Amino acid sequence: MNDFSNIIGHEDIIEYFQNTIRMDKVSHACLLNGPDKSGKMLLAEAYAAALQCEAHGEAPCGTCRSCRQAAGRNQPDIIYVTHEKPNTISVDDIRRQINGDVILKPYGSRYKVYIVDEAEKMNVQAQNALLKTLEEPPEYAIILLLTANANALLTTLLSRCVRLDLKAVSDDKIRKFLMEAAQVPDYQADVCTAFAQGNVGKALALAGSEHFHEIKESVLQALRRIHDMELFELMQEVRQIAAYKLEIQDYFDLMMIWYRDVLLYKATADVNKLVFREEVYTIQKAASHSSYSGIEAVLKALEKAKARVLANVNFELLMELLLFTIKEN
Repeated sequence: MNDFSNIIGHEDIIEYFQNTIRMDKVSHACLLNGPDKSGKMLLAEAYAAALQCEAHGEAPCGTCRSCRQAAGRNQPDIIYVTHEKPNTISVDDIRRQINGDVILKPYGSRYKVYIVDEAEKMNVQAQNALLKTLEEPPEYAIILLLTANANALLTTLLSRCVRLDLKAVSDDKIRKFLMEAAQVPDYQADVCTAFAQGNVGKALALAGSEHFHEIKESVLQALRRIHDMELFELMQEVRQIAAYKLEIQDYFDLMMIWYRDVLLYKATADVNKLVFREEVYTIQKAASHSSYSGIEAVLKALEKAKARVLANVNFELLMELLLFTIKEN
């Protein structure tokens, strides 16, 4: 089951949750704000289970009837608010699943805990409906709002919530988790950790994604050969990259990680700090053939390309200019 001990990072939020239980000062509304896959649901479920645990400790015991039910997501007093429309949580969703339900006392627990995932999808009417419940909540009602964009919520609603922002988890912790818990080899863990930027769930998803590894191999193949490519080969490469147009930001990010490795090796000659350590000989070669200003020019070109592709500029022309810049530097 979801337990605080199974969560990587977010120690400050876990400490806050456990303090509220120990001091019996549980807030009626908490907002967990953080990127997709960052651990919001894990935290909310562990907290909900702890609040309802029959052992009345600061963490779920995992063995009582309530904890077993929570693990199977069938604890009757832990309610997951759902919505039929993929991009909207409607006023009817809130009225039916929270406002209309909260007037009923818990079945057998101390609290009724409502978990609202993707809370940023609540329309204005839904938020106002929820606000009415939060203005005068029953003593037993706990509402956990999970969002990737707290700014999408009304300030009046935010003012009623304890806001908890999820922070990036350290690379060391993510890398250790991938290698020990997910049995990911070290060189793969390095790439997924660097790419995830402090998001454990994203790192785990990348480690198990064949498509991500396919994109990574495409990037590496291009960068290994680019300085030796003829003009017609560059044009062929542009057409091949077009196959990853929907994931082009990932493609650019992988290129940036590569060139940061080249820059790091040129500055320090330290192989151990490289993300793409298995490509050390190619990185050594690239570092010896490139100047500091040339590497910086490539990194700036990648930043510009990331911005321009969002502005819907001509994709093939954009990639041609980028590859020429890389080849020249």
